[in-house]
Amino acid sequence: IDEALQEQAWAAVVPLVGKLKKFYQFSQRLEAALHSLLGALTSETYDDTTQHLEREQALAKQFAEILHFTLRFDELKMTNPAIQNDFSYYRRTLSRMRINNVPAEGENEVNNELANRISLFYADATPMLKTLSDGTTKFVSENKNLPIENTTDCLSTMATVCKVMLETPEYRSRFTSEETVSFCLRVMVGVIILYDYVHPVGAFAKSSKIDMKGCIKVLKDQPPNSVEGLLNALRYTTKHLNDESTNKTIKSMLQ
Repeated sequence: IDEALQEQAWAAVVPLVGKLKKFYQFSQRLEAALHSLLGALTSETYDDTTQHLEREQALAKQFAEILHFTLRFDELKMTNPAIQNDFSYYRRTLSRMRINNVPAEGENEVNNELANRISLFYADATPMLKTLSDGTTKFVSENKNLPIENTTDCLSTMATVCKVMLETPEYRSRFTSEETVSFCLRVMVGVIILYDYVHPVGAFAKSSKIDMKGCIKVLKDQPPNSVEGLLNALRYTTKHLNDESTNKTIKSMLQ
């Protein structure tokens, strides 16, 4: 194998791995931030979720920003299969350098244990969303004294707010840019997925407080290429879509 080419490939892949490491570490910080936000948005201070979200608008907005980033990141990840190949190449080359005692530049960047965790992270179709879903599930199980409805109502209320803003011409006309539209769409899909993870029967059941048909219709009413990633997130990263109890109409809308 041509040594010079090997060196070029290595030089190209090292900074990419640095980026992958940075985003993996960022996902850990996001999970921690999510915990504090959920704590504040689901605490017992108000009787009514809508009122609670209105009082805590800045925090709700911050939560929405996290969801927006998460879905944006995962959409890009889904369309970049090279990410895992680059990382595997990095690991293979690194172990070869170790065997041959070649000093690897920046080797201290990613030790073996961290490399394993990063690998697992990017192996998921939607890694950031998985981090948030696991984080939300953990939040609910760690706060047994907090009624689960506090969390699920907060999520379903946010989904409803986004849906109403998107489907009502009067609100929709106030959006100054397409960016705002995609922000709302991503947040809506994000909270649906989290709801589906933490609600005992999920987002698609009859008893769900989220109008799933309405939400999917809103997605389907957008220019198709702009929402394919979001529809895929509902198809492939939810927990209960394929349950027996899921309405057939909903299943066929997502076919």
